[in-house]
Amino acid sequence: MLTTLAVSNYRSLLELVVPMGRLNVITGPNGSGKSNLYRALRLLAETARGGVVNALAREGGLNSTFWAGPETLSRRMRKGEVPIQGGPRKAAVRLRLGFAGEAFGYAISFGLPIPSNSAFALDPEIKREAIWAGPFHRPASQLVDRSGPVIKVRSGRSWEVVAKHVSVFDSMFGHVGDPSSTPEVFELRETIRGWRFYDHFRTDGEAPARQPQLGTRTPVLHHDGRDLAAAVQTIREIGDAAALDAAIDDAFPGARLEVIVQGDGRFALEFNQEGLLRPLTGSELSDGTLRYLLWVAALLTPCSPPLMVLNEPETSLHPDLLPALARLIVRASEQTQVWVVSHANRLIAAINECQNCHSIQLEKELGQTRVVDQGYLDEPAWHWPD
Repeated sequence: MLTTLAVSNYRSLLELVVPMGRLNVITGPNGSGKSNLYRALRLLAETARGGVVNALAREGGLNSTFWAGPETLSRRMRKGEVPIQGGPRKAAVRLRLGFAGEAFGYAISFGLPIPSNSAFALDPEIKREAIWAGPFHRPASQLVDRSGPVIKVRSGRSWEVVAKHVSVFDSMFGHVGDPSSTPEVFELRETIRGWRFYDHFRTDGEAPARQPQLGTRTPVLHHDGRDLAAAVQTIREIGDAAALDAAIDDAFPGARLEVIVQGDGRFALEFNQEGLLRPLTGSELSDGTLRYLLWVAALLTPCSPPLMVLNEPETSLHPDLLPALARLIVRASEQTQVWVVSHANRLIAAINECQNCHSIQLEKELGQTRVVDQGYLDEPAWHWPD
């Protein structure tokens, strides 16, 4: 389980260190930085999948993701005693992302390359990566160090170089990670690769989830929901079928969801609702009903991930469905760590009824995202590698 998430110099997140629990709800007004925090976590996930530099390019390049304000916001600036203004930067400009877990911590630092005549002169470079043991980085607890093209691992009281020519646009996860020689890298890489993000389910008229699809065992619902029928049938066969039926009945009393296997091997949904003489097919379901069924399939996964991140799950749902969705989310948090980013007060209130819920409210002050009522003593201990 992650215990701390840290972001520095990313959009509105000048310096943010956030504690994490088993069930986390991220709230705040529009423009407070919820989406930036979510996108920072997605960037972290890309480090283990080999796509972090391309992901930064899709965001407009490194320059467009840097904090746009002054290098530091002084106390007098915050009080309005002097205008907000910048000056010559004293430190190299770096975008830094990191987290600490129950066993290991990880941090990565991005910067611009040395000016050259290359056509890729604006490509971000990975300047530093580090893995350590414990809740925050200390030189004595560091286990793996990547500086520029060189990766070193701790060997007793000394360091052993395991790679010398790592590309500046590749994370060390793509170069080292043998379970015997570098078990820390291997474990973190596989953990990060297991994170799941759900932020857009297709429910339009042409959505694949509405159409019969060839089915194979699907313990993990695709991020756009295309394999919904197969995922539901997988839950029935190797997952918690009783929980599936209870989740449907919780939102639609008396209803039942069935999967029909057609002669050509295609799987189709049939939604039996109380009072109707025939079942509804996937193409007949309302957007809200289909979206709720997608959340049921995602949250009742037979293969629980280390972390599941839900971005605005209330989209297209009627407010009356939100308490049932909240109960599904709470149930899922018993098996996996869950992050929920939401605007819906009714969903937030229902999740907050769980004693283990960790609520994080964001606000923006002078363009900088901060956690409401988080003082220096409330912030988790965190130190970036030099």
